[in-house]
Amino acid sequence: QVQIEEFEGGSVEAGSSLNLSCIVSRYPWMSSCMGWFRQASGKERDQVALIDNDDNISYGDSLKGRFTISRIKANHTLFLQMNNLKVDDSPMFYCESQRGNCPLRLSGWDYWGKGILVIVSS
Repeated sequence: QVQIEEFEGGSVEAGSSLNLSCIVSRYPWMSSCMGWFRQASGKERDQVALIDNDDNISYGDSLKGRFTISRIKANHTLFLQMNNLKVDDSPMFYCESQRGNCPLRLSGWDYWGKGILVIVSS
């Protein structure tokens, strides 16, 4: 089955940068939409950035100009470059993958990583 693993999280000071990575293994398809979501304690997961199979990219409104999503299709690898991190960007980030087109709703994502912790201190 599909497996998703996030890595390169950590603890940083506000205003600094951090790069997250995600690897999807046992990949059963050639086209996919992938994305990063984040979740604060007691809240639902929010969209951070999406990239579809044609490399079209979208970002959450509050993150424009700070985050950059990219992927290496052949290696089924997803990246998120985060700049000027804020305390509110904490704490959990999730890598997601969906066969074919990007889902229209949160429940449409079939595969989720376990999440990776990002701590931003003031």
